Amino acid sequence: MARGYGQYCPLSLAAEVLAERWTILVISRVMDGCYRFNEIHRGLPKMSASLLSQRLRQLETAGVLHAREELGKPGYTYSLTQAGEDLRPLVENLAVWGQHWARDLTQADLDPRFLLWSMHLRLDVEKMPPGRTVLEFEFANAPADCRRFWIVNDAGKVEMCLSHPGFDVDLSLHADLLLFVETWRGFRDLRSEIRRGAIKLTGPTKLKRAFPSWLMLSSLSPFQRKRPGKERSLAQRRQKQRNRHV
Repeated sequence: MARGYGQYCPLSLAAEVLAERWTILVISRVMDGCYRFNEIHRGLPKMSASLLSQRLRQLETAGVLHAREELGKPGYTYSLTQAGEDLRPLVENLAVWGQHWARDLTQADLDPRFLLWSMHLRLDVEKMPPGRTVLEFEFANAPADCRRFWIVNDAGKVEMCLSHPGFDVDLSLHADLLLFVETWRGFRDLRSEIRRGAIKLTGPTKLKRAFPSWLMLSSLSPFQRKRPGKERSLAQRRQKQRNRHV
């Protein structure tokens, strides 16, 4: 655990637990429904496994997480304690604050593996075709070793794949990584970007038309961008386009 602040106030004591790098994000992944080590790690692809192990132990010691062994399974299953659940509104409000006020993204912030992980949690499988649907994503300007990914929806069970899943691809998407992240966060309109060809879909016409209804975008995308800069300008332009079509 981080060295203390030498102050008795509750905020200082809470910061000892929560203010270390990655800690809030580890808690957030468990809140998202990732209960096993590998599940949490897939949602934090730039965090080392050793540091994740350390943070999980610290959060267990702090009483935020409970780790239990399951018969026949290696490792632990992690869940929130009451103290952890009490952090949920704080974490959610902090994320909303980030959507409102955090700095604009740079190319260095773009992690396509994290984007893939986020998207696989935000598919509306009820609107997708029955059976198995394989989606392929290819992002320009991403590092060569993490440029192409797949998401497989098999009768409501969604999996993210870092290598080809071995099934025929039903629909492919190609886009610039930064542009797609700006769309994912709600600063650009998905249908407009598809219409103008900035996001290119390849596959049957029926699936291409349906795709925008499958992808629900970031859960934070409805929240307004307030910090002046490129992203707020994009969001304002998107809103003007929507208003013209109302």
